[in-house]
Amino acid sequence: MTAIAHDMPAVRADPRRFARYMPLVPAVAFLAIVFVIPVAQLLFLSFFDNKGNPTILHYERLVANATYFQVVLNTLSYSAWTTLFCLVGGYPVAYLIATISARQRNPLMLWILVPLWTSFLVRVLAWMVILGAQGVINRTLLSLGIISQPLNLIYNFFGVMVGSVHSLMPIAILMMLSVMLNIDRSLSNAASTLGARKSMAFWRIYFPLSLPGVAASGLMVFVTSLGFFIAPQLLGSPSNIMLAQLIIVQLEESLNWEFAAALSVVLLAATIIVVVIFDRTLGLSSLTGETRAAGAGRKGPVGRLSSEIGQRLGSALGWGSVYMEILLGRIMPGRRRLGPERRPILWIVGMTGVAFLALPTFFLIPISVSENRFLAWPPQGFTWRWYEVYFSSPVWVDATLRSIGVGLATAALSMILGVPAAFVLARHHVIGKSVILSLMLLPMVLPHIIVAVGLFYLYAKIGLVGTNIGLIIGNTIFSLPYVVITVMAVLRNYDERLDQAAWTLGATRGVTFRRVTLPLLKAGMVTAFLFAFVKAMDELAIALFVADAGTPLLPKQLWQEMSYKIDPSLAAVSTLILIIVGLSIAIVQMLNSFGARRRTDDV
Repeated sequence: MTAIAHDMPAVRADPRRFARYMPLVPAVAFLAIVFVIPVAQLLFLSFFDNKGNPTILHYERLVANATYFQVVLNTLSYSAWTTLFCLVGGYPVAYLIATISARQRNPLMLWILVPLWTSFLVRVLAWMVILGAQGVINRTLLSLGIISQPLNLIYNFFGVMVGSVHSLMPIAILMMLSVMLNIDRSLSNAASTLGARKSMAFWRIYFPLSLPGVAASGLMVFVTSLGFFIAPQLLGSPSNIMLAQLIIVQLEESLNWEFAAALSVVLLAATIIVVVIFDRTLGLSSLTGETRAAGAGRKGPVGRLSSEIGQRLGSALGWGSVYMEILLGRIMPGRRRLGPERRPILWIVGMTGVAFLALPTFFLIPISVSENRFLAWPPQGFTWRWYEVYFSSPVWVDATLRSIGVGLATAALSMILGVPAAFVLARHHVIGKSVILSLMLLPMVLPHIIVAVGLFYLYAKIGLVGTNIGLIIGNTIFSLPYVVITVMAVLRNYDERLDQAAWTLGATRGVTFRRVTLPLLKAGMVTAFLFAFVKAMDELAIALFVADAGTPLLPKQLWQEMSYKIDPSLAAVSTLILIIVGLSIAIVQMLNSFGARRRTDDV
């Protein structure tokens, strides 16, 4: 009886302990049903022919045809170069923002958020204006007499790289910045006081500490570019075709679902290999800004190898910079020391990167009121004609209204599922947390076209193709991870002692959440909501495959117009999208400023 009595409290406590995990169930169940199942179905579909008979013919076709092998190489090469350029170009920008005061940081962050929240299609259209034969660069160089004929800057590998790097570098910067902001700069200062040159202190101390952010941003850029088809389609040539484009051709022109599924499996396999290597090295939880403290001492061979490579790389770069300093010092005895901490050089490099990200889309604004009949620079005259074309077109207006409605509903559903899940993951030691977090983050790192194709195959069976419900569910798959990450980041800086103080004063958990927690987290919640809304407004893969021919959506309509005709009406639509994005960012900035003032008043 005594043993039973001792066991009873433990039995009663179990339901209470597991009740804490219940808020995770809706988000996990949602992703399992509408994300894991469609992708798994797509995997199995690749092993059957159009009559339903098992076969590996599709994979034999892939191996036998050298063209498909070249497409795979194009995709991997394109993704690798995009990742390299994003990291090299983004690191100085992230380092600059991380090492300046908060007052200086906020305006720069604004100019990073503007391109991040602006539609990929709008940014690609801006580069068509800049890089085209009659674009900004060529017209400027011709007028200055530097060149005698337009340069070939578009519809080639260069155009694809410029458009892709511009689209993905903001993601790289923000992911590196999330790690850099948590690095204690006094460590580098301590090394300097012990005699280390500033360049050596940077490469041996600061740079290794920032490598988790570099690796996380590299992962995001690489796997996103694996399934990226916008820039290759609009800025590239047939010789630059990628796997995602080939999948679209098989579905829209050949209607060969089985072979498209096989191509998707190849894309999925490449993604999984990269994700597994990253997970073994740092863990997917590092995408949320967390470190792998618990498992730091249990690194596998991949983790130990990457750590060793990182240390040797930092040492080599450190000594190389020291020798370069010594050499330059002998050549120019009167010069000052040159190192990463020298602010003028860092400001020039960093602001060049910010200008590369922020300025291109603004070239669309004068084009939108130009009297030119095509996208050309400089704009001629002034007219509201292209805005009248937009507002008088039922297709454009319906597409905009429907996209806004779907975006708002997607953001609401993402918040309903993501906020409770983020609270549990951030505040409790959940059994299998790494697995759950990996499931939450997987839609971010999986090429969107794979999920969209899988959803279309599933929706075709249950009648959700072209419906608002189907669009909202599909967009929520990709918006949910951003809500979870944003809320977890906010909770990481939240002082839970405020809640505990309210409980000791007699407040219930519900009252505490409503009167204490929610007001302090309101700015972060609104940011997560707007991030999900903008993400849903920009999701082209879902719009292409889940929406049918009679379903107008803004990204789908913009894609179709850009594929077949280019005129300033597209610049007018893009300008309106910029206004929507600008209002969203302005709301976030006002809420953040209000929250900062409120915290100051409380102190």
